[in-house]
Amino acid sequence: MLRPLADQEIRKPAGRTIMDYLNISVFSVHDPSDTSFCYDSINGSCQRILRTLDVKIFMIFTMAVTVLVTVTGNLLVILSIAHFKQLHTPTNHLILSLAMCDLLLGIFVMPPSAVRSVHGCWYFADVTCKLHTGMDIMLSTASIFHLMCVSAERFCAVCSPLTYRSRVRSATVLCMVSASWIVSAVFAYTIVFSELNLKGAEDFYNSQIRCMGGCHVFFSRGSAVVTSMVSFFIPGLIMFGIYSRIYFVARGQARSIDFLTNQLRMASHRPGEFRYRTRKGTMTLAVVVGVFLICWTPFFLCNILDPFIDFSIPPALIDALVWFGYLNSALNPFIYAFLYPWFRKALHIIISGAVFNRNSCRIQLYS
Repeated sequence: MLRPLADQEIRKPAGRTIMDYLNISVFSVHDPSDTSFCYDSINGSCQRILRTLDVKIFMIFTMAVTVLVTVTGNLLVILSIAHFKQLHTPTNHLILSLAMCDLLLGIFVMPPSAVRSVHGCWYFADVTCKLHTGMDIMLSTASIFHLMCVSAERFCAVCSPLTYRSRVRSATVLCMVSASWIVSAVFAYTIVFSELNLKGAEDFYNSQIRCMGGCHVFFSRGSAVVTSMVSFFIPGLIMFGIYSRIYFVARGQARSIDFLTNQLRMASHRPGEFRYRTRKGTMTLAVVVGVFLICWTPFFLCNILDPFIDFSIPPALIDALVWFGYLNSALNPFIYAFLYPWFRKALHIIISGAVFNRNSCRIQLYS
């Protein structure tokens, strides 16, 4: 996630003072006499967002379920692919690394973000805020880079099936995975620790945004455009173009493939089965990419638009869009379970305890 904003982040629309706007939130209590700060004994402390007990319970329950589903679901995906030897394919290795992104997001990013969203304050150290923000940006960027690599791998599998095995090897996948993690980490932590996100708007940030007890990620106009394009829009357009090309190529080759499959059916069922698995896998991964884009597009549109409209988008809306993006990490295992028969079979084996049987790693999940 590129821009985790706390509800107490300060905005300055026309006609309101900064302190007035601090009390505005769709989940906050609007009585101006109820004023509380993150640190009452410290001057310059951020103002805490006051919420009713019912709202707090609802938020805590919703976020806890999201974290639990994210961690449990992606852990099952990782165990399935890592344990069963039949699943050790280039596509599944990329899915394994993508599931690791989602798992780390659920363990290290979502819980602190939930505390900040509920209380409107950051109660951890400043360096922890930077580490948390850097990991947040890194994991969201790595996720979309992984999906871009998956798109490229599917393009080779569908559009160049005869040269697929020579092009996509274990070393190729390892390079893709390593590049996705390293580039994302360097990009994210460079922005956070060098404060390039403030370039051109340092005075505004120091006078209007910075306060004790907050964990703000503020982007000036230039940095918002650059980071949003690199972390989301450019990879998203590349993936859209790749899958569009895959669709038209597969459509054009469908008749010839069906004819070849019918000719070989008397001798072997494997060509037809291979074609089915390839198309099924491509469709499933296209759904994964589509869900990712749906979940994160609203946030990144707001992120890139907000600096150009004087930061007038309500913080509560941005915080809600952040969690809508987080929801993507919880949905991926359900997509696999719904569309991948081998994953459903692997889940049954793991949950039933048969995974502890001798040579269970050699069980054939599909023929």
